Parts: sequence; structure tokens; C-alpha cells
Amino acid sequence: MMNKAPEPAGRPPNPDRDPSTTAPAVSAPAVSATALRVVRGGRTVLDDLAFAIPRARITGLLGPSGCGKSTLMRAIVGSQAHVAGTLDVLGRPAGHRALRHRVGYVTQAPSVYADLTARQNLDYFAAVLGIPRRDRADAVAHVLRDVDLTSHADALTGSMSGGQRGRVSLAAALLGEPELLVLDEPTVGLDPVLRRDLWLLFHRLAQERGTTVLISSHVMDEAERCHRLLLLRDGRLLAEDTPDALRARTGAATVEDAFLHLVDQANAAARATARTPADTPGGTSERTAP
Repeated sequence: MMNKAPEPAGRPPNPDRDPSTTAPAVSAPAVSATALRVVRGGRTVLDDLAFAIPRARITGLLGPSGCGKSTLMRAIVGSQAHVAGTLDVLGRPAGHRALRHRVGYVTQAPSVYADLTARQNLDYFAAVLGIPRRDRADAVAHVLRDVDLTSHADALTGSMSGGQRGRVSLAAALLGEPELLVLDEPTVGLDPVLRRDLWLLFHRLAQERGTTVLISSHVMDEAERCHRLLLLRDGRLLAEDTPDALRARTGAATVEDAFLHLVDQANAAARATARTPADTPGGTSERTAP
């Protein structure tokens, strides 16, 4: 199992409910966006997003597959083309060269070399990051412990399971001790125990190291493990709040029910906007003049 602080089995504590796990508050957000828009192939993928991601907290980016989560993450790390609007990351425009070693990014597809061992992969990435040779072995051993791969350190990554290769990618992202860690669905396909242990690691990174964690998922029960949530649907931001606040706002018992409630509200608003004069009582259109 991963090294972790003593916790009862089950879901990691929600820091919004447990003051002992609350990360230090920092006024300037890690990421802020205004009028953020991405159009690809004539299709609007992200539409007029505005949000702020606080530092040293775990923010969940949730929504169904195809809603724009991966596109937003690529925009934040600076690898997405055709981004309009304002997007600042750690006080710099997204993609600025000064952010290269301050942001860690783990894609859905593991970014590792299949013909190298986990240790060799990490030693290579440590060299790319500029970690001095004398410090690399310790740095590699540290991140291998973080992701519970010490016993598989000398196995070829090509012979590993998909979940293990994903953890090698995560370990590589942790090598530089990034201030912002962007994780695109890192728990997909993992067993419940390993998934729990990864979430404990994410909370430890935020609490003890002050790392800002942005993690995407389409699994709504993972929302309960986040400090704050961004809910996306069809490239639009449905809500930005804490899990508790979203449940209270919608009167829902779970974040999934709150999300569905907000979807229904958005659909109803869209139908009302699209009503024709014939649909409106008395034949009066509710639409404003162009």
C-alpha cells in the first residue's frame, strides 16, 4: 500500500468539513479565467468560461465525457491551440515558458517509454527537469514511494498494467514538486483500494506541500473528495462551488443529484429562450428583438 497518514478506511475526509485538514488559504488564485473560449473545427468546445481555482486546494473538474474537460486542462497547461479570452496560471499567461517546471500534467494516456523500467523512465524525466545527478536517485525513490511502485521500480513499463503505467506518469509529474498538478482522469480503471490511496496522496500534497491539484473525472462520487468543484456540460460552466454548497443550493442529497438538477435547470432555460411567439400564451414572444 502507499505511504499515507493514518486514516479510517473509506473516503478521505472532506477538508471543508474537517478543519484539521484545511490547506492554508492564499488570496491569489492558482488559475483564473475570463471569457475563455476554444473553437475547434468550427465547433465551440469551451464557451465563455469564467472561474478561479484557489491555491493549495483540490478542485474537481467534473462532467460527462465530451463536455470539454480535457480541452480545458490542455488550455491551462498551454498545449491547446485556438484559445481565446484570458487564462492566467500562477500569475502568468497559460503556456508561459516560466511555468514549464511549475506545472505538472498527467494525461489520460500514460506518457512513458515502454522499453524502459519505471526507475529508468523517472531518471530520464528527472534529468530533463534539471535535477542534479547526485540528487536524482533520492528524488526517484521518493516519488516511487508516493505512488506505491517501489516494488515495481525495475520492471519494464511495457509489461505493467495500465494503472501501473499511469502511476509512473504521475510519479514523473511529481518529480519537480510542481505548484500546480493537473490530472486528467487519473483514477480510471483503478481498483477501489488504490483509488482511495491516490486520493489520500492528493490530499497530502495539498495539505503538506501546498500543491494546487486540478483533477478531472466523470465519476460523480469523486466530487465528494474535492474542496471545490467546476461542473461542465457541453463546454459551459454549470456551477463553481464546494460540494456542500452545491447540495444546499439545489436541495440535493448528492453532488450527482445536484449536477442533474443544474442540467435540468439549464435545459429548461434553453427551452424558454427558444420559445416561438406561437408557443407563448397570447401569441407574445418572450424573445427580445435582435
